[in-house]
Parts: sequence; structure tokens; C-alpha cells
Amino acid sequence: MTFYRQVGVVPPKRHTQHRDEQGRLFYEELMGEEGFSGDSSLLYHRGLPPAIVDSTVWALPDQRTFPNHPLRHRHLKLHELFPAAAMAETDVVTGRRLILGNADVRISYVAALRESPLYRNAIGDELVYIEAGTGVVETVFGALRVHPGHHVLLPRATTHRWLPDGPEPLRAYLIEGAGHITPPQRYLSRYGQLLEHAPYCERDLHGPAAPLLATGADVEVFVKHRPAGEVVGTRMVYAQHPFDVTGWDGCLYPFTFDIADFEPITGRVHQPPPAHQAFAGQNFVVCDFVPRKVDYHPLSIPVPYYHSNVDSDEIMFYCGGNYEARKGSGIGQGSVSVHPGGYAHGPQPGAYERSIGLEFFDELAVMVDTFHPLQLGAAALACEDPGYAWTWSGRGPDSAWI
Repeated sequence: MTFYRQVGVVPPKRHTQHRDEQGRLFYEELMGEEGFSGDSSLLYHRGLPPAIVDSTVWALPDQRTFPNHPLRHRHLKLHELFPAAAMAETDVVTGRRLILGNADVRISYVAALRESPLYRNAIGDELVYIEAGTGVVETVFGALRVHPGHHVLLPRATTHRWLPDGPEPLRAYLIEGAGHITPPQRYLSRYGQLLEHAPYCERDLHGPAAPLLATGADVEVFVKHRPAGEVVGTRMVYAQHPFDVTGWDGCLYPFTFDIADFEPITGRVHQPPPAHQAFAGQNFVVCDFVPRKVDYHPLSIPVPYYHSNVDSDEIMFYCGGNYEARKGSGIGQGSVSVHPGGYAHGPQPGAYERSIGLEFFDELAVMVDTFHPLQLGAAALACEDPGYAWTWSGRGPDSAWI
């Protein structure tokens, strides 16, 4: 993120004295990437940012993963993971359930009505897609209002908490990187501006507008980190509330991006997934598939051609509309398809032919393509549709018709 922003009051010159009305110094904190050589922001605190009074183990939700073995395509029904009775006691931080993961990216899901504790992911950036519900994300930089269709980009080590505020649970699809998540490099000028061919621009990215200035003492913050490869948690207690920032400026901060602002790229024949790319992470990409006009060649076949993922696992989260290529498979709102590298996948039987002559696709989906194999979380095994892998052939194991 290289779009400069200033919120609150900052001094005219960085790394110089900045005082309140009583003459007390504010404490400057640099949040920076890549060892002082990447994007950064300067935050001005009332209290000392490192001042903690306790640090204990936080037992994370189940982080186990299992190989996709024997190899097969999978359909995960995420809405089955959270019964209605449980949502009132579930929050976005401690209640999220891991569905897929590897060393580069971890994908979780949650449906929550309860406000979360303060939280910081010290492993990497988080890109959170809001499937349903409304709320506020309070951060050390300020607050962000969220609604269905929002991507929320939370840079690594951003202290924040989630506050659902509507009658409907906040349903969130969480993509956690092992590094940073950014716009694709091909969309950017050499100085970081989003270019004319990019499917969105800086006007579509909405950061905090004002500081929060919360007060309090002995405030808990839940921290996720990876000291030796294993994902673990720590519960820190801060002497003063971390949201004591009076002002900040820079190019590193959380923001929202509405999927409705993604401008789809179409052509005479079917466009490949990179045309839908919205973000890039370390060894993975994120694509947005939105309602759009489709191919206009007189002999075009609008649904995807069958393809083998030679280098990638393809993970599609279906979050709205009617996905033409998956009709007849059982996939619907809240589904995730897991198409691993190793063999072909594509439209369900009949979809290839039915798509001929269509002019518009009314579909909404968020795709993650990884460049290293994903493993299955315990939550994925708990909500799998066991018949999905056989829907192309119409027959299951031992030649049983399905």
C-alpha cells in the first residue's frame, strides 16, 4: 500500500518533538515493513507502546491440518460450521475455524454475533471478506465500518477488534498471509500508483478517518505469532489501552475495498483467472469474480474450459449470485470448492453446453490460488460434502451411481 494518508494531528517534521496542550510529549511509533525499507506509518501515542504488565499463553483454536490424501476435489459447506445457537457466543477472533492452510496462507471462516477481544496477527497481513452482517473494526489507526461485500485489509501487527452490530451474524472469510498482501505488481506504476488498466483505483480504498483515543489500563491483547514454524498464541496485558493514538501518517494502514467496486475485464472469448485478480500474497493470489457481461465471440463458450492446476491449488468461495459452471454440483451460498493441483477440473456436466449464448453471469466469488499444496483443517473435514468429487462422472466409489 503506497497511498499516503494523514489522520489526526502530526508534527510538521517526523522524529521531532510533538506535545499536547499541557506540554507532555507524545511517543512516536514506526510501523514499517521490510526492516525500515518498505511502506510504513508513524503513530503518536499518549503512552509507551511496549509497556506490558503480563504475557501468558493463549491456546489458539484448533490449528491442525491434514493432507488431501487420497487426492480428490472437495466441496465444503461453511454454513454448517456454526449452528444458530452458537453464534451469540462466537467472536471473529477466538471463534474462527481453520479450513485450509500451508506455510504461506491460512483460510478460516466464522459466523459471529459477539464482539471480539483486541487482537494482533504478528505473522502476516489478513484479508477478510465480509459475506454477511454489518459491524465495525476498531484499530489502532481508527475505525472502519464494514458491510457485505467488503474486503478488509489489516496489515501485519495491526491491533484491532471486531464489533458486529446488526441482527444478522457477521460472516467472515479470513485469508491470513505469512507476509504482506498487496495489489498485484502489474497494476502499479514503478512508484506505486494504481494504473489505468487496474480494475480498481485509490478512490476505492477507504481507510480510517479519525483516531479512536480509547482509554483504560491493564488491557488484554491476543497475539498470533510463529516463533519456530508452529502457529501459537500469546495473551499480552498492556499497561495502557493501545488505542491511545492521537494522530498518524504514512502509507501503511488498514482499509476496506468493496467487491462491488471491482471492474471486471471481459473479452470476445473466455478470460483466464488472472483477469480477475484483486490482490497478491506470498505464493498465493486472490481473485474477485463479480457480475459481468461475458464473451461476445459468435462461437464462444462462456463458462471456463477444463483445466489442470499444474502449479496451483484453486480455492473458490461462493458468496453470491448463481455460479454457472457449478450448476448441478450442490454448490451454493457459503460453499468452498477445493480443486487441488494434480488433475483437471472445470464445468459440471451440462454447464458447458448450457452456457452457449449467455450474455451475462450473475455470480460473486472470491478465489485463492496457491502455489504450494494446501492441507485441510479439521473444520473442512467437519463440513465436507462427500459426493462432490464424483459429480463429473455421476458415479461414486465401487461404481455406485450418485
